[in-house]
Amino acid sequence: MMNTKTNFTSWINYLTTMLFAAVGAGCATVGPDYVRPELTVPTDWTEGEEGAFSENPNRELADWWQHFDDPVLDELIARVLEDGLDIRQAFARLEEARAFRGVAESGRFPDIDAIAAYQRSDDSDRTDLGDTGGDTDLFVAGLDAAWELDLWGRVRRSVEAANAELDAAVEDVRGVRLILAAETAASYVDLRAFQRRLVLARTHVDLQRQTLQLVRARYDAGVVGERDVAQAAMNVEVTRSLVPPLEAGWRAAKNRLAVLAGLPPGSLEELLNTAAPIPVPPSGVAVDLPADLLRNRPDIRRAERGLAAEHARIGVATADLYPRLTLNGTLGVAAEDAGDLFREGSGFFGIGPSIRWNLFDGGRSRRRVDVRIARAEQARIEWERTVLEALEETENAMSGFVRAQRRRESLLAAVSSARRAVELAQLEYREGASDFQVILDSERTLAQLEDELASIDALAARQFIALEKSLGG
Repeated sequence: MMNTKTNFTSWINYLTTMLFAAVGAGCATVGPDYVRPELTVPTDWTEGEEGAFSENPNRELADWWQHFDDPVLDELIARVLEDGLDIRQAFARLEEARAFRGVAESGRFPDIDAIAAYQRSDDSDRTDLGDTGGDTDLFVAGLDAAWELDLWGRVRRSVEAANAELDAAVEDVRGVRLILAAETAASYVDLRAFQRRLVLARTHVDLQRQTLQLVRARYDAGVVGERDVAQAAMNVEVTRSLVPPLEAGWRAAKNRLAVLAGLPPGSLEELLNTAAPIPVPPSGVAVDLPADLLRNRPDIRRAERGLAAEHARIGVATADLYPRLTLNGTLGVAAEDAGDLFREGSGFFGIGPSIRWNLFDGGRSRRRVDVRIARAEQARIEWERTVLEALEETENAMSGFVRAQRRRESLLAAVSSARRAVELAQLEYREGASDFQVILDSERTLAQLEDELASIDALAARQFIALEKSLGG
């Protein structure tokens, strides 16, 4: 469609020359190149209880909850990780990050617009233009193109930042999965703990009612006074008063698990109403070395990727200090009659570079570079804080796990002794060898210790969950 074959050949040669020049000039990338940071961490954990932990840098972190050997818990976590609202939202943010990377990638390519226009003009009879022929029709169709040559790596740094943000979004998904699995397991432990404590409370109510019947029988026989009956009745009601808050906690745990799975409260009644033991953690846990947290924990990896993105944005801001070269081109056809639009001689083209360089803006562009440098430093500090807090969290979880196990062992022995004490107190009371205060105190102690044992069983399980979460399971 060009006017002459020579013009078309010249246009192609000119475009080729400009492309080679752009490739040659585009080798420069301003701004600092990112280097992954290093931080000295301890070589070992301070919590070195013999038998509680063993080092295993190659241990499998995935599906750590299977150590509980609880099929209901396995099913719950599978539902939460598949259908939970939090995980779906995290994947939506991941798709957003992918889209933003596509936006950044598009800067590598030219913008091409298709145009089609029609114009009818009627010259004025009262001006010199009136001699140009009166009414005129103009039909135009073609392409407009603009390509900013990435001379200083502004687009490349933008893509680099977008890739780092995408990596960070991936780590966010992994972090949400880790948090959801831990929260589901902890809520499930709470549910089973409330169930166990409810059974204990109701059992002790029955036990104390039996004692009340015994006291009433002795009162009717004139062996004891009314005070013993009143104290026995008080003991029953005090224990009975523990049932409603335990029931409320049990229902709240069920509702929490349903919402975590993306379901309305009450949707998991059939799965959760059947009583089951409190999940029991393993007595010993294989742990990684402190340095492995940098590899395993999603929040640390996410912070490092955020730092990489901020470093890349320094280059984006620095590139704005340099001139921008844009290659503009137009290719199309034009005619006064629509039937002539695609005939020989109707074609036209235009091509040429344009340079834009901000020579003075009051220092605004340089301050933008300073802003990005400061933000990169903030991101580096945030990464370092994340590492240290991860070490702290893991140390605390290890310590809590060990001490929960110790306390559980002591409570097991105490409960065994308390049960024997209740048996002896009841026997001595029947024989008249002791007063009612002894049996009253022993029953209260047993009820309290058994409730504490159920609570410490749940605490030991939650400490195991916290430990696996802190290790980046």
